[in-house]
Amino acid sequence: MGYDPFNLSQDDMEIAGKIIEIDVVKNTFINDSSVVTRFNELPAPIQETLTLIAKGVRNIPGISFQRFYNQYIKYVGIVGQDLAESIYSFVHYKPIPVTQLIQASLMHSEPDQEGLINFGWRGWEGAFPTSIISGCSANPAMDEKVIAYYNDAVKTSVLRIQPLTSYFHQDPRPDKFGGTALTGVQAYMGHGIPDLTGSVVFTDIARKEGSQPMVRGVLACTRVRTDGKLSDFRVIETDYNFGSQSAFYVSLGTNLDQTRLYLGVYGSMNVNDSNQGTVFEIVS
Repeated sequence: MGYDPFNLSQDDMEIAGKIIEIDVVKNTFINDSSVVTRFNELPAPIQETLTLIAKGVRNIPGISFQRFYNQYIKYVGIVGQDLAESIYSFVHYKPIPVTQLIQASLMHSEPDQEGLINFGWRGWEGAFPTSIISGCSANPAMDEKVIAYYNDAVKTSVLRIQPLTSYFHQDPRPDKFGGTALTGVQAYMGHGIPDLTGSVVFTDIARKEGSQPMVRGVLACTRVRTDGKLSDFRVIETDYNFGSQSAFYVSLGTNLDQTRLYLGVYGSMNVNDSNQGTVFEIVS
């Protein structure tokens, strides 16, 4: 499953795979509340409230904003397919009104997308072209990775923005970890944890460790580089004892001025398992 077989995330008419701004000031009222999947299927008053700011999205746990003087840095985490989890950041972008997208579609033309944020999915999964992973019958410790959409990767290679950092489902480096799914991204501007001041902190729901009977999530951080290179990241070790219970890191939040960090932990991956959640404050 997955892999966006119809390439909806790059299709301008498809709502899927997009980040959309909604003008909540405009007064709209409609009687028709039908379920739709394409922008041109929406009622005209709703179309007029929507603006496209990003495409090429696979799945995101949300957007976080960091105030920097008179502008905001946006941080977006993209949940990967089978290979990589990625974090992106951007400040400036050129939004395209949905009405303009629809007009271009009717005229069979391409709207000017210079400045539109494109995360590259489905051709790209973070820093790498999207790959289909197959096991190796001769050696179970090895696998085969085949580029899934070579042509899409080529087309979007000059359109997509580069990730701030990527971490991987398989990582042989001793100081890293094998990830499962990105669940939160937040900037930390406080001074209570000096080593983290100015960092971008993120969580993964579960560390891949085959020998561990109890599952643990991962807390990690990275920093923005100014030279255009992919940023490295480091694991933040926590000393809380979860005992014999699993601890899935399901969310990450901050207070309004981003000086305090809050970690949401759940004891199960099954949402029907009630009353297993705890919110922790991360302290030095």
